[in-house]
Amino acid sequence: MVQTAQRDSAPRSMRPVAVAIGLLILIVLAFVARRLSVDVPNVSAGTTPDDPFSVRYVEHPWRAYLHIAPGVVYLLGAPFQLSRRFRTRHYTIHRRMGRVLLSCALLSGTFALVFGIPFAWGGGLEASATVVFGAWFVACLVLAFRAIRGDNVPQHRRWMIRAFAVGVGIGTIRIWVGIFEGIEQTRSGGTTPATPDHTMFGVAFWLAFTMHVLIGEWWLRRTPALDG
Repeated sequence: MVQTAQRDSAPRSMRPVAVAIGLLILIVLAFVARRLSVDVPNVSAGTTPDDPFSVRYVEHPWRAYLHIAPGVVYLLGAPFQLSRRFRTRHYTIHRRMGRVLLSCALLSGTFALVFGIPFAWGGGLEASATVVFGAWFVACLVLAFRAIRGDNVPQHRRWMIRAFAVGVGIGTIRIWVGIFEGIEQTRSGGTTPATPDHTMFGVAFWLAFTMHVLIGEWWLRRTPALDG
């Protein structure tokens, strides 16, 4: 009876989580759209943008977009994969999508390291966060794959939730950057900085990813009877 009550309350408890995840994904999509609007014209014309923040994307587009493009595919598909309703109603699609999304996530995570470490705008702070949380993201995916190969579905889902918690943290980074820019704007008397501050950007990485790892663990402990 207790387990049934917990399952019945799941849709209500998931609504705020779904809204928050949706907003974070929209933030990521907005950032990607902005990147494309700057990068594509410059790469096509062979020019360098005036914005120093954008130069690394234009000068190293393959590294950047082998991280960004599969990462977007993963973030758009992962919420469906983690939905119990979608999984039970469309199990065959769930399995096929899982193979594609896992591959996209591994590719994106690998190139997060390849691009993010040598071209970290936030310097050592961002690079160190990229190493720690990028490695954790990839490890979670590998352990999720290992679990499903061993037919351990609950552990598979738990590791995939941990990976997704880190992946969607990209949106929270943008929120923290916006907060820091707002603080800087207030201090400077209303002048918006042309590009994000290096230290601020690195701090945003650590804050966002640490929050998401902790929230992911909290969620797994809070809903052990709901299969993730």
